Amino acid sequence: MENSRKDPRVRLTHELLRRAFMTLLAEKPLEGISIKELCDLAGVNRSTFYAHYTDLHDLLRQIEDEMFEEFRRALDTLYQPGRDGLEPVVVTTGVFQCLKDNSDLCVVTLGPHGDKNFALRLLQCGREYCFQNYERYFKGATRQQVEYCYAFISSGCIGLLGRWLEDGMQMPPAELARMAEGIIQYGYGFLLHTRQDPANETN
Repeated sequence: MENSRKDPRVRLTHELLRRAFMTLLAEKPLEGISIKELCDLAGVNRSTFYAHYTDLHDLLRQIEDEMFEEFRRALDTLYQPGRDGLEPVVVTTGVFQCLKDNSDLCVVTLGPHGDKNFALRLLQCGREYCFQNYERYFKGATRQQVEYCYAFISSGCIGLLGRWLEDGMQMPPAELARMAEGIIQYGYGFLLHTRQDPANETN
């Protein structure tokens, strides 16, 4: 399987099917899509599709699994034994970069026909990393406090992601990560700090 993924022809086939699949999922639910319709839009034949996937559910699962692994690797940068402190901007930049690299799936997941279970799976992954790190660094915090903190921050980041998608993800991931950290740390004070910073002035 690993060798087949390195084959340029296989990668191209996967990419064509993914693009077509995401386009259709943005318009209709999975149950309303036929393999013939998908193959026609992707420009591949049905036998090619079945050489790689058993059905549309398998296609979606593989796409989601690939993104989930990228998301998990981005979070892995947070948990470094022996590290003196948290580096949220580094972690958040990696997460936002992962989301940008999978923007088509993000649009679909957040849309009316998205797989909400996949969104919950990502949130659960982030939740586990949050707990194992925040409880280690903020020893005075209770489990409930950490849970409420994560609920607040994750909901806010989903809102930022939605707005970022609406803007065509033009803002670089690192800049968005710095903005997210500023909002988390300072709340409304972030806007006051921004106004006072000449570097953030626009002509």
